Amino acid sequence: MTDQTQNGSPQNIILDGNIVSRLQSDLNGVFSVAEIFLPKTAPKGTVVFRGSLLLADSETAYDLVAERWQQRQYTPMLRRNKDLIELTAHPELIRPKSRDPRINLILFVITLASVLYVGASYEGVNVFQQPAGLLLGLPYAISLLTILLAHEFGHYFAARHHKVAVTLPYFIPLPFNFSLGTLGAFIQLRAPTKTRKELFDVGVAGPLAGLFVAIPVLIVGLMQSEVGPLPAETGYLLEGNSVFYWSLKYLLKGQPLPGNGLDVQLNSVAWAGWIGLFITMLNLLPAGQLDGGHVIYTLFGEHARKIGFAVVGVLVVLGSVSWTGWFLWAGIIFFLIGVGHPPPLNDLVPLDFKRRLVAYAVILIFVILFMPTPFTAVFPQ
Repeated sequence: MTDQTQNGSPQNIILDGNIVSRLQSDLNGVFSVAEIFLPKTAPKGTVVFRGSLLLADSETAYDLVAERWQQRQYTPMLRRNKDLIELTAHPELIRPKSRDPRINLILFVITLASVLYVGASYEGVNVFQQPAGLLLGLPYAISLLTILLAHEFGHYFAARHHKVAVTLPYFIPLPFNFSLGTLGAFIQLRAPTKTRKELFDVGVAGPLAGLFVAIPVLIVGLMQSEVGPLPAETGYLLEGNSVFYWSLKYLLKGQPLPGNGLDVQLNSVAWAGWIGLFITMLNLLPAGQLDGGHVIYTLFGEHARKIGFAVVGVLVVLGSVSWTGWFLWAGIIFFLIGVGHPPPLNDLVPLDFKRRLVAYAVILIFVILFMPTPFTAVFPQ
């Protein structure tokens, strides 16, 4: 057994001299140990066993080790390290703490008020002068919040299906933004997923469920929106065109838009549907722990980190030539979310064929939803 240290001082100390032998004895019939060592930058008591699995099914092997180590208050983690399998013993059990659902409710109520205000403003109502006019924001608020709820509860129910502890959605109000009214919503996994298959299911369930609502909302809104001339004497905000959005407008309106000084004059429902596509596109960026990052990691493993760096670089370039908001997203990914992705507890289980097909379909969805310039502010000449 080797004890890796830094500057001559051990950082990971085994306080119980017999725990390593007990942990190893629990591996009988499941894992053949070739080497044992203590990683230098890890919580005290962490032990890493390197060797090979004695069972063909890594999921069965993992469950057996997890059951045996539970009495030792240890959690196993399986991954491949070159030609050997690395089985790490983490000195704690995962016990998700409960969260206060009142926080979720309060944020939802504030977000509801925020999007109602934006929706009413979209209809030309000054809510401070006509408080009752707030109800005119209902079509926008209901459309947008239904899309966001579908997205987040897609994640939520997929996580619950796999028995992964998860929070209720946290909505992010943006009351002083006169275009959106919200920055969307998110959920938090309160425990890591066990396999890539679980991670994939939880990751893709959100955007697919959100699109299942956003596309019909957008279609209904576009059908009710008229084609008209772009304003010539006043400034306006022009929404971006993805391959999907441009094609949908062409299909419904029979002409390329914008074009010849014309474009669809989006009503509030169509605007909510477009925002649904925009939020889905952002979530599918293939980096970090965004939904797209989950998909990329389940397909390519540790290579996802390189893809994440490449995505940040592309966003910086796009921020320089198209939409400055990409600078913000590059910073969020690089400094907050991270370009890499943590592995699941058992990283040996690959995606099956059907999930891989869905994964590549989701990448294609991201491509046809992507907008290099989501917003363009046009000022009168």
